[in-house]
Amino acid sequence: MRRAILITTAATMAALAAAACTPTLRVEAPAEPITINLNINLKIDGDVRVRMERDLDQAVQANPGLF
Repeated sequence: MRRAILITTAATMAALAAAACTPTLRVEAPAEPITINLNINLKIDGDVRVRMERDLDQAVQANPGLF
């Protein structure tokens, strides 16, 4: 009888120790909203487009059968 109580107690303690060591994973929404900064410098973008158009026009004039 005493041995059964000892085994039961030991098993209970082992189960509690194993439960205490299990990792916990929490998935929570952030406190602040997620912001994506899309500041695009349109002046540079426009300048690149103008340069590309000029280069394309020169390439087409130099090679009329290209396209």
